[in-house]
Amino acid sequence: MYRNLGDKIKKLTIELTEIPSIVSTREEINVVKKIYDKFTNMKYFKKHPEMVRYIDVIDDSLNRKSVLAMVKGQKGNNNKTVLLIGHTDTVGTSDYGNIKEYATRPLELPDRLKSISIPEDALKDLESGKYLFGRGVFDMKCGTATLMTIVEELSNNVENLEGNIVFAAVCDEEGNSGGMLSVVPELVKLREKENFEYQAAIDADYMAPRYEGDINRYVYVGTVGKLMPSFYVIGSEAHGGDPFKGLDPNHISSAIIEEIDFNTKYCDEVEGEVTVPPISLRQQDLKPEYSVQTAKTSYLYFNFDTHSSAPDEMMNRIIDGTTLAFQRVINSLNEEYKKYCVANGFPYEKLPWKPRVISYSELYDKVKLEQGDKVDKVIDDLNKALLSDESIDERMHALKMVQTVHSMWSDRNPVVIVYFSPPYYPHIHVKGETELEKNLLNVVNDVIESTASKYNIKMKKFYPYISDLSYTAAPNESNAIDSLKNNMPGFGTKYILPIEEMQALNLPVVNIGPFGKDAHKFTERLEEDYSFNIVPKLIYKTIENLLK
Repeated sequence: MYRNLGDKIKKLTIELTEIPSIVSTREEINVVKKIYDKFTNMKYFKKHPEMVRYIDVIDDSLNRKSVLAMVKGQKGNNNKTVLLIGHTDTVGTSDYGNIKEYATRPLELPDRLKSISIPEDALKDLESGKYLFGRGVFDMKCGTATLMTIVEELSNNVENLEGNIVFAAVCDEEGNSGGMLSVVPELVKLREKENFEYQAAIDADYMAPRYEGDINRYVYVGTVGKLMPSFYVIGSEAHGGDPFKGLDPNHISSAIIEEIDFNTKYCDEVEGEVTVPPISLRQQDLKPEYSVQTAKTSYLYFNFDTHSSAPDEMMNRIIDGTTLAFQRVINSLNEEYKKYCVANGFPYEKLPWKPRVISYSELYDKVKLEQGDKVDKVIDDLNKALLSDESIDERMHALKMVQTVHSMWSDRNPVVIVYFSPPYYPHIHVKGETELEKNLLNVVNDVIESTASKYNIKMKKFYPYISDLSYTAAPNESNAIDSLKNNMPGFGTKYILPIEEMQALNLPVVNIGPFGKDAHKFTERLEEDYSFNIVPKLIYKTIENLLK
């Protein structure tokens, strides 16, 4: 059934890339409309127009949409269904500088890149003629074009198709995943309405070398997850001329950075695969003006990738690490204060500070004990006020809630409050414990072994880049979900996650993506041979075998 679709995929990849679709802008809808139009002009969807539709992003001020298309096989009476997903948005183009206008023109961009200084590896690939350059060509217009072309190919031979295909082209993947989170409930409804038996979710997001000189190609069965541990640090202010009278929250924040940032002890290891270490995404104090008074509060948050750590486990690890960092600050302060006192001939007394680290849920419980139902009224009113201001994003919303709840606590002593900021991406570990997991692992392994290729294709267990695959499942352990909800201020109001629908889907996942380099860089590029000639074959065979 498989035919060589490389030329067709390349043409569509370029066509989609040429339509700018920067995340969190109104222009996202332009490429979505193009995809919708492409489907409605396919022979199958002309005959069955009800099989393709828009899915609105829930409560979206930009009125963005995703596209959901469905193909029902006519051979036999097979309810098995494979879900395909691809995202339509890209990151911005400001990194292209004065050639920015050519960022989404893959056929013109190479000449412009030759006129500027680019890294040696990128220049070598540019001169080889084997790569397409452009914003989104790699992440992930090629993958989306590949899935669209395969859907069309299958729909043209629907009388020989056993089972069904559901394809979701989702927006906002590079932002808050509003597209996928709006599609997930629709997938559950579709399963109930059509009696579909979902087998797995296939994504075609990008695949890149994992280390310098890596010549392997990877297929990932499973995906990495993400949590955003965040810290509201309350110190004790002091005059800049008498700093030992206070406790600098920036000092504590810096110690937390020192403890956690790039520290491999916080990596998750599963089946020999290890996540990248945590990296800080923000750190600042919250002092609103200049004065010679030291800051009272600061905050910071980190990106944590996960292979195994659930929210409750992560919270415990982070509290332990933060307590260590806090204690180091106190120890250092006492050492330096003693030196200062000796140098000036002052009497030395140990400073009064104690390391205190609590979770947001603990803070809430303490304030609830003191304030009763008043705290819930304050939280509800604050939620409403913050939701009316579109300039406040999910991270700032969470911080303001932590600040407000803490302000109601009678205890004014220094403390670090640990909480989770949105977004949350569950990891999916395909262990082979269920029939669906066993089947997917066997199918992917067989497809790799049976696909003739000059490339060394390896199966790995965790797609290493955050993706919308995460939202096809969620932890079922109540303590994990409760920890997430109770420690993520704004969960269920500012940040909506369809946990129950994700748990209901509970799908194993695989990413079979095109090969390239430098996603999110101005040298973003797609290698043509593997991407257009091998990847479609791998995806096609995987779909075919999953539906058998």
